[in-house]
Amino acid sequence: MRYRTLGSTGVQVSSLCLGAMMFGKWGNPDHDDSARVIRHALDAGVNIIDTADVYSDGESERVVGKAIAGRRDDVVLATKVSSPMGPGRNERGASRRWIVRACEASLRRLGTDHIDLYQVHRPDPATDLDETLGALTDLVRAGKIRYAGSSTFTPSAIVRAQWTAERRQRERFVCEQPPYSLLVRGIEADVLPTCETYGMGVLAWSPLAEGWLSGRWHRDASGPSSHRTRTMPFRATLSHYDLDVPGNRAKLDAATELAAVAEEAGLTLIQLALAFVTTHPAVSAAIIGPRTAEHLRDQLGAADIVLESDLLDRVDRVVAPGTDLNPDDAGYAADVLADPGRRRGAGAR
Repeated sequence: MRYRTLGSTGVQVSSLCLGAMMFGKWGNPDHDDSARVIRHALDAGVNIIDTADVYSDGESERVVGKAIAGRRDDVVLATKVSSPMGPGRNERGASRRWIVRACEASLRRLGTDHIDLYQVHRPDPATDLDETLGALTDLVRAGKIRYAGSSTFTPSAIVRAQWTAERRQRERFVCEQPPYSLLVRGIEADVLPTCETYGMGVLAWSPLAEGWLSGRWHRDASGPSSHRTRTMPFRATLSHYDLDVPGNRAKLDAATELAAVAEEAGLTLIQLALAFVTTHPAVSAAIIGPRTAEHLRDQLGAADIVLESDLLDRVDRVVAPGTDLNPDDAGYAADVLADPGRRRGAGAR
């Protein structure tokens, strides 16, 4: 296992981060089996785990807490806040009121007295950034969290957060968590350079492009399907796997070509995909999301692989740098585009 520094924090993290989204009812409902997968990852040298309060309605955090009991000091523990956690109008977002309450709930579920990296899961356009950073600063000073981070922020939001922290003397975001894979390369044009400018670490989510790079889907297959579409209500209505969508057909074609590139290099497609993400100098770790021990073993095989320049050039010929084959995979659509009233004036509200 290789290790690198999380941005400019001085904290050393493994190049593969264990993502815990699939532990609980969204993935593996067997808590004991999920805990065994987590411990196997730790034994293999993984030292950073990423979860979120919303994953399986808090169940993922409870599984993680159970698995790391007795090994807490060996783990860089990351979780997230802002996604809806109940029907209440204030049980979500990035207000001080919700952040403090949600942090206390995450600490209870995780069975710990502190969170190493507490991330705002998505931008909250209704809340001033100073309000959010002020709450996170107070949590740092109270010893409840060690660092604050963002997830799937646009480049302009990343910059605004850094400026706000500097001008208002707040704790700054030390890490960004964007989507990044062989098929979703848009962040190479702006997010990754911005993070490098501000000395931020990067934890890349979905390096297997939500299963498109698992090696199971190719042109001759009957069509892609995913465990996620069967277990996650918010995934079932999305078009991530609909082959009538041109961007998805482009992803299937690219995945087929990339599988051939990997085979010629003596690698599995999973190994190529994970090694590609961790090759970028701005990336601290690629977040893997195994549901089973078998999935974990397949993904751990990429931990020590270094890709040569000629192989990376071949990858670039399949998917050009800075390209998202399906724009919907960018992870976050600006709120101003989703609200017609903000585009067309008060008359459209």
